[in-house]
Amino acid sequence: MKRILLALLLAATPALAFPDRPVALIIPFAAGGPTDVLGRTLAEAMSRGLGVAVTAENVTGAGGTIGGARVANARPDGHTLLLGNIGVATVTAQFRNPPYDPLVAFAPIGLISPVPMVVIGRTSLPVRDFPGLIAWLRETGLGVNLAHAGVGSASHLCMTLLRSLIHTEMTAIAFRGTAPVMTEIMAGRVDISCDQTTSAMPFVTDGRVRAFAVTSPARLPQIPEVPTAGQAGLPGLEVSIWHGLYAPRGTPDAITQRLAQALRVALAEPRVVARLADLATTPEPPERVTPEALRAHLADEVARWTPVLRAAGEFAD
Repeated sequence: MKRILLALLLAATPALAFPDRPVALIIPFAAGGPTDVLGRTLAEAMSRGLGVAVTAENVTGAGGTIGGARVANARPDGHTLLLGNIGVATVTAQFRNPPYDPLVAFAPIGLISPVPMVVIGRTSLPVRDFPGLIAWLRETGLGVNLAHAGVGSASHLCMTLLRSLIHTEMTAIAFRGTAPVMTEIMAGRVDISCDQTTSAMPFVTDGRVRAFAVTSPARLPQIPEVPTAGQAGLPGLEVSIWHGLYAPRGTPDAITQRLAQALRVALAEPRVVARLADLATTPEPPERVTPEALRAHLADEVARWTPVLRAAGEFAD
């Protein structure tokens, strides 16, 4: 009996001691980008729930896989976390030599929010609506400078789908995050991109970039004048950039459950709900902010996007 009690005590100790120091939240994209905005909002809220500082750290490059690998190789004690978007599910399809298998490299914690995307362009483009944009893209072809945040990023995924749907090749230019992409569009040095509403909304609403269509099933109340891609003639361009929170594989279940609870509490905070509403998104319902829900959703998304991306034939080395 004493041995059983001792074993139970030892098994519980990591969870009882967690967290015993600041938690690093790895954001695998550039500061100022959509995932960064969401991550810093969550870090502040989760700090209150966990009782320790949750520090947001940008570890960028290679479509988010450098940051992902940092977490995959970290100690599985819950003190190093990854804020990943849909790009986590596309790693094995978009990289010839993926640094990890997302289905086995992480301990899922919970889903966070589904974020629609918006097709944007420089204000000096010779077209003003989405049908006109599609016609111009087909006519201009490789003369179009298409910007994205790197192979494997959400913007790259959206643009890959767009190109495949209209059967048109364009000149793709990769940046380290969507913040520099937005800078280049505003400066008129690149033509179009596809960005998450979490970061694009301020630039769209004040007219610094032109919004042509959103990738959601319905129009967004924040920009009701912008049609969905389906309404504007391209129904296949429907992309939701979902986000999830991960710990390294091997993290004790008691710790992932503790983190999931802290995430649920953070997403229920009125200030977080209001902030996400400003960014045209909403928190996932509590039943989806669980390790089990994220694990199942990740598997479904890997199965959905792998054939699409492999057919496109674009890989990162």
